[in-house]
Amino acid sequence: MRYVHTMIRVRDLDAALDFYVNKFGLVETRRVENEAGRYTLVFLAAPADVESARERRSPELELTWNWDPEDYASGRSFGHLAYRVDDIYAFCDKLAKAGIVINRPPRDGRMAFIRSPEGISIELLQEGEALPPQEPWASLPNTGTW
Repeated sequence: MRYVHTMIRVRDLDAALDFYVNKFGLVETRRVENEAGRYTLVFLAAPADVESARERRSPELELTWNWDPEDYASGRSFGHLAYRVDDIYAFCDKLAKAGIVINRPPRDGRMAFIRSPEGISIELLQEGEALPPQEPWASLPNTGTW
């Protein structure tokens, strides 16, 4: 058995791609336009997984955009996506400068949470050992829900 992908339905494909590609840093590996089904699938991979994802050997994030408007109820029962990053403080700083709210700051140097435009909770984990606590992150409170 092999884990293949996680699919998220998005209301606005441009906004989703701006978030996941331009701000979060994922890379589009392929796209499927289906006129008969009236949907677009966009597959994204973490930068370190791009080559193996293109060969269908690494998991991807699949964004599904149905061309006809739909309202998707969102709940915490989905859980969250999780990505490891090389430097959690630098990554959170980059996201904050791009206008992304850090809902659970990396106070412990190990874990943070943000949300996508669709309200999907995304966990950021420090690769390897936790970094030493660092300001301003160590003093920041949680914002909203995560």
